[in-house]
Amino acid sequence: MSYQVFARKYRPRTFADVLGQDHVVHTLRNAIEQDRLAHAYLFVGPRGTGKTSISRIFSKALNCPDGPSIEFDPDDSICVEIAEGRSLDVLEIDGASNNKVDEVRSLLETVGFAPASSRFRIIYIDEVHMLTTGAFNALLKTLEEPPEHVKFIFATTEPNKILPTIISRCQRFDLRPIPTEIIASHLQHIASEESVKLDDSAAWAIAKGADGGMRDAQSMLDQLVAFCGNEITESNVLDIFGFTSRETVASLLLGILQKDPARLLAVILEQFEKGKDLSQLLAEVVSGIRALVVAKLDPSAGREGFPEALWADLTNASASLKPDRLLAIIDTFSEAESRMKWASNKRLHLEIASLKAVQNLQEIRLSDVITAIGKADPAEVAEALQSPPTPPATPPAESKEIEPTPPPAPAPEVKKTPTPPKADSTLSTIDNLIANAPETAVEPEPVVLNPTPEPEKAPQNTPGKENTSAPADDFHDDPLIVEALKVFKGRLIS
Repeated sequence: MSYQVFARKYRPRTFADVLGQDHVVHTLRNAIEQDRLAHAYLFVGPRGTGKTSISRIFSKALNCPDGPSIEFDPDDSICVEIAEGRSLDVLEIDGASNNKVDEVRSLLETVGFAPASSRFRIIYIDEVHMLTTGAFNALLKTLEEPPEHVKFIFATTEPNKILPTIISRCQRFDLRPIPTEIIASHLQHIASEESVKLDDSAAWAIAKGADGGMRDAQSMLDQLVAFCGNEITESNVLDIFGFTSRETVASLLLGILQKDPARLLAVILEQFEKGKDLSQLLAEVVSGIRALVVAKLDPSAGREGFPEALWADLTNASASLKPDRLLAIIDTFSEAESRMKWASNKRLHLEIASLKAVQNLQEIRLSDVITAIGKADPAEVAEALQSPPTPPATPPAESKEIEPTPPPAPAPEVKKTPTPPKADSTLSTIDNLIANAPETAVEPEPVVLNPTPEPEKAPQNTPGKENTSAPADDFHDDPLIVEALKVFKGRLIS
């Protein structure tokens, strides 16, 4: 027999072999046991998550001898024909190459014929979203009311491209990306069956790079066996596929958490010179920060593939940080990720995002101030709140009558003369008042200045006339008073 790749050799044969899709398997098993079989099923999910495998297993369960039954023999002749795609009663069609209206109509003409040797005639269309609108419309009537011996099974990676009228006639099952732990464990099982020594860190690196797809992980393992032989290490995985080691990601994270720009720039430069995918490095960093946030909220969560020693260093470095600070770093890297998709200089954007992440940790936020006040001594806070405020340097702009404050009473033995304010600074204050004064349509009233004259030097008023004589200390000649009279169009009265 010719060589079979791992993706075909270790394809699931029964419901028990399906990994990571328990919700789908459980529903299909119950439907068979309770004899509640629908006439159309739609499997939706990313590539390599088991859509075709589950469809074939379900077809075996329906058409096996003494079926439908969940306990079938995968080595039975009918089940083997279904697994190999040569059964006359299970028609597998590629929607990408058979998407025309005429092709679908010719397929529907065979629906009326009874199955040759099985209970049901099953029509499986892969990548069904590739059918044209006319082909979908040709399916509508038959899909809604098919003969009792016909079952339709559809699979797609893009359900948004399928007509809603088609989806409404099917039972939809959404397959999830397979968790990294399950993929790594299954790779170890394959390695043991093939007498290959696979390091745990290497299995994790392959599973992480597969991004939830079991078929991708099996294909990468097959390639590694061809390259490395019977012993595979993490360095082999990183060299062949350009992935980033956990140590490198941890080093970059520590450079951010410890506010060490030189360290993180050195890590980025090293990865750049090695030709590593910097977008992949950024995704790994974001995944590590997310793991730290989850660990703060749920200490029992996993450590995202980091060795125990490295994980301890990361948790200690982030112990004083609140989750909102780490989330702000994730936002910064997410913005950089969107820019890096179209940028030619990815290294520059990654360096800028890393430096911004360090700045985010150094910023003082309002929440930090509130926390510091909450930890302060209540007596000190009360004393600070009770201290008198500093009086304003300028009087209010809306004041129309200026009442100068009299100087303090002089001592009996020493007679002090109040020092007049400086004209330049006071005039600047008046100019500011004029510039900031609100506009009004009413003509301003004259400003009245009521200086308090000394009793012994008060001038004598002449009946019927205003006293315009100057006091002894040349009050009228003061530059402040002269300028104020001009600006406010005022006059002095006794």
